[in-house]
Amino acid sequence: MARAEDDVERAHLRDPADRTFSIARYVPPSELAGWIRRYWVPEWDVPDGDVAVQKVLQYPICLAITTPAYSRFAGPTRGLSVTELRGRAWGFGVMFTPAAGSLLLGGPVSALTDTWCDLDEVAALRGLTAEITGLIAEDPSNPEIHAQCRAALEGRVAALGAPDEESLLVNALVEVVETDTSVVAVGQLCEQFALGERALQRLTARRLGLSPAWLIRRRRLHEAADRLREGEVRLADAAAELGYADQAHFTRDFRTSTSMTPAEYARLFRVP
Repeated sequence: MARAEDDVERAHLRDPADRTFSIARYVPPSELAGWIRRYWVPEWDVPDGDVAVQKVLQYPICLAITTPAYSRFAGPTRGLSVTELRGRAWGFGVMFTPAAGSLLLGGPVSALTDTWCDLDEVAALRGLTAEITGLIAEDPSNPEIHAQCRAALEGRVAALGAPDEESLLVNALVEVVETDTSVVAVGQLCEQFALGERALQRLTARRLGLSPAWLIRRRRLHEAADRLREGEVRLADAAAELGYADQAHFTRDFRTSTSMTPAEYARLFRVP
């Protein structure tokens, strides 16, 4: 089993000064890569009375997270996902692929957009909470226990079988948006995948709980966060390269989505 690097993902607006948590990340076996993107196993130890706020510009996926306090299956979050960590605890998280959510739910992902349900309410994953909690609670740092938790999840996901044609299309569509920075308009996706705009909108609403335009906008925000972390960057240049009409539009979009201006976020990564 390959171990994914514990880097700062582009979706995670992590304050580099925050030392209250660590994350182990793992990739799935190749035969399940059509359904699972990655696992993450965070541990945190926040001093009494303090709160560590985690801010994430999530990908267009569903995820499952089990902690000592709760176990949830969450749909995509269109805005900023904010989690407050307190005390000392752990989590076991699974990021599914774009195609997996609707099949695990047995219905449109739009039912869970911007919200979540208890993990045991998802029939395909029922009983997983007790199994993971029983395994990981004794030693949340143990990679061998992490592997047992992954195996428990993978046994259920394997029941989905191989991705069908539409599932492959959904995964491919999202991959193009996330990796091809030349895609800046919905019409380009329609042309590349030979879909009418209404058909594309219906597909992403049902399978992702999102719009095609949202996918492109979120990719641009991820790119923006990457650039701002890298160091000195002229905001006007970044705005132009990311496809914004001007710097004011870029600043407004970034602030609306992250609660910080680009300049405020960039300052977090400047070495004194």
